[in-house]
Amino acid sequence: MTSPTAPAPTGAALLRDARRNRGSAFTIEERRAYGIEGLLPPGTATLEVQVARVHAQLAALSDDLQKYLVLSDLQARNEVLFYAVLMADPATYMPLVYTPTVGEAAQKFDHIFRATRGVYLPITAKGRLRELLANWPERDIRFIVATDGERILGLGDLGVGGMAIPVGKLALYTACAGVPPQMTLPITLDVGTNNQQLLDDPFYLGLRQNRVRGAEYDAFIEEFVQAVQALFPKCCLQWEDFAINNAAPILRRYRDAICTYNDDIQGTAAVALAGILAALRITGQKLTDQRVLFLGGGSAGTGIAELISEAMALDGLPIAQGRARNWLFDVNGLLVESRTDLSEFQRPFAHAHAPVTTFVDAVEAVRPTAIIGVSAVPKLFSRPVIEAMARINARPIIFPYSNPTSRSECTAEEAYTWSEGRAVFASGSPFPPVEVGGRRFIPGQGNNVYIFPAMGMAVLATQARRVTQPMFITAARAVAEQVTEAHLAAGLIYPPTSNILAASLHVAERIAEYVFAHDLAGIARPDDIAAHVRALAYKPVYTTEV
Repeated sequence: MTSPTAPAPTGAALLRDARRNRGSAFTIEERRAYGIEGLLPPGTATLEVQVARVHAQLAALSDDLQKYLVLSDLQARNEVLFYAVLMADPATYMPLVYTPTVGEAAQKFDHIFRATRGVYLPITAKGRLRELLANWPERDIRFIVATDGERILGLGDLGVGGMAIPVGKLALYTACAGVPPQMTLPITLDVGTNNQQLLDDPFYLGLRQNRVRGAEYDAFIEEFVQAVQALFPKCCLQWEDFAINNAAPILRRYRDAICTYNDDIQGTAAVALAGILAALRITGQKLTDQRVLFLGGGSAGTGIAELISEAMALDGLPIAQGRARNWLFDVNGLLVESRTDLSEFQRPFAHAHAPVTTFVDAVEAVRPTAIIGVSAVPKLFSRPVIEAMARINARPIIFPYSNPTSRSECTAEEAYTWSEGRAVFASGSPFPPVEVGGRRFIPGQGNNVYIFPAMGMAVLATQARRVTQPMFITAARAVAEQVTEAHLAAGLIYPPTSNILAASLHVAERIAEYVFAHDLAGIARPDDIAAHVRALAYKPVYTTEV
């Protein structure tokens, strides 16, 4: 990439500039003008032909990681073509650039490393973070996705390999909601790793030390935030895949001070709430009548429980009663008041109840209308659990949200089969259609992709000063309202990902309306918010000049 103020490159340098390179789409006249004649095969191709060629290349591969690498290489050499491919068929390519394939890419990051992307800030550079961050050539950065690599999906501590997640997330900011890619920046905060396998791996690219904790870690995060604020004052900072002991405190420390959010806590919560809201159109019940039991008591589970409670409060239920309708179950059993091992952020969901040590017994005790899995432990939504849910509810809501697919609490086939086709199902990773009892069900995917790209576009369109909980509730309702009766009849409770750009822009417009209405915007309200949002959306086309 080059600085916006630098002269456009020519010659071979132009072909190495991912933002300006057009490859075989350069015309003969352009090749002469830019000094690249003879550096390409003589034939020319339109963008449409280039997209078709990439589609054919990917179709010839059987391994998803190989497809991921082809797309990564494409992103490094021709950004327009990369996004044209993704946006031409998002349902096919989103699982390749993000979940579930990105999980394997993160695990093998050091062994498949090719072109670098983003900024790496090691804790050994403490005191110089602004200097390192200033090496990034773009100056109008509006979105940073930052990780410290400790809790990557459901895979745990992957150290510097966690960079695959910010890179993938920001690609979806653009592909799914039109956020201009030059305004995005992936960052890894390398504070070490406790994964001994990585420390022993000669190919490992991160700091070879155990993770830094405590006051030194907090000071490092503070210096990072201050550097971002100084260099990119209009930037929204998204925290990604931090471990539970850091995720909640970081969000609590900065959410009212800067424009920031945690996708694992708030984005996951919003997509889960959207799924619940759509599912209620099938069950015919009210949100305030739901009892939700979570498998997993960490930042994701408590984040979802809190957002559902706040949505219940907006529907008239006192917030304390809303929280009382949300129950959490972790490795030590049901969260109850008598437990002494709970963190402060878990306490609002520790209820007066006798201890329960198995999840199926928790289902019998709580009698939930919905179970949501955020445990990263596969198969814990067992047959007895699903059958108990089906006995308690005419239409049990079953959401195994853990990623990647290998960590899902159950499969779509298991949920539908064990509930005799009565489950209202959504999962974190995609599953193929299922036939049970002569009916064909299309499993919904409760992926944060319905939320975070739209939130990004809304922040861009409004220059919002903060990202608030009601903005996520607004996003959830905007996702749910796009689910049609035909979708519901097929068991689908999220809009099809094949139309994700239109869905995301709709959500962005709804969020933007809220931002302007509640005096959170940094710009004046436009006459037509929808037109304003859509005018900002990136389009993968070659411009008349490089």
